[in-house]
Amino acid sequence: MALFSGFEHIVREGEPLAPYTWFRLGGPAQYFAEPTSVDELSKLVRRASEAGVSTRLLGGGSNLLIRDEGVQGLVIHLTAAAFGNITVNKRKITVGGGAKLGHVVSTGAREGFAGIEQLVGIPGTLGGALRTNAGSHAGDIGTYTTSATVMTRQGEIVTRGREDLRFGYRASSLDELVILEATLEAEPGDPTLLTKHMQQLWILKKANQPLSDQATGCVFKSPGGMNAERLIEEAGLKGTRVGAAEVSQRNANFITVSGAAKSRDVIELIERVRRAVAERTGVELEPGLEIW
Repeated sequence: MALFSGFEHIVREGEPLAPYTWFRLGGPAQYFAEPTSVDELSKLVRRASEAGVSTRLLGGGSNLLIRDEGVQGLVIHLTAAAFGNITVNKRKITVGGGAKLGHVVSTGAREGFAGIEQLVGIPGTLGGALRTNAGSHAGDIGTYTTSATVMTRQGEIVTRGREDLRFGYRASSLDELVILEATLEAEPGDPTLLTKHMQQLWILKKANQPLSDQATGCVFKSPGGMNAERLIEEAGLKGTRVGAAEVSQRNANFITVSGAAKSRDVIELIERVRRAVAERTGVELEPGLEIW
């Protein structure tokens, strides 16, 4: 592995990616790295950039499907503690991009940051949540974000202030390779009431999602003013199958898979659902799921 000489302690070849995703499907990464510090990450990214190797960042894997043939280039996974710190200072929470969003939400409720509890039940990391501006009908994470520190594909570190950030529906201007850290601010609230509200929202959201032991993923963005789940259900598509992939009976905007499934089954099922909804309603559903 001459290409990544000096990084042998963090870079592996042919790493299976399926275990890192909620679907648990797909092939291996050509190269897979778990750096232990920001400095190590920067040097690794620079090496890949100089060698012309494509680089991707793998977050929590909740919004990702890996193709059966796997991924060429370098896949980076930020699991080290250096990327997951959560620090509270008065009315600000500073969070590492690798921190679980669930931990951020529970910290916000406990520390009296009103509104952040609305994000409970959304899977993945803070970095992934910021990139897609994750949220619910009550608000999104961009509402609370005042700055973000990112790393470019050349390994340079840049801080973006609020004036540089743009957030839209399930989209943001944070398209650099890595979101290293972000600062969130919110109005003060009663920690006891916020925690209770968070717990109530969690129960409601889990009741409308596939069971926790199912390999699954949420597929489509809800088009403006409409609900993707309802559009799919009204098209009579609950239970529709391709191979071992099935439109969930509990929530039509989720696809569940069994052990015999292939990624191509999911991809074909997504296209079948998209076509059927378009034919019935004229609405073109846009996948929110990322496919590598």
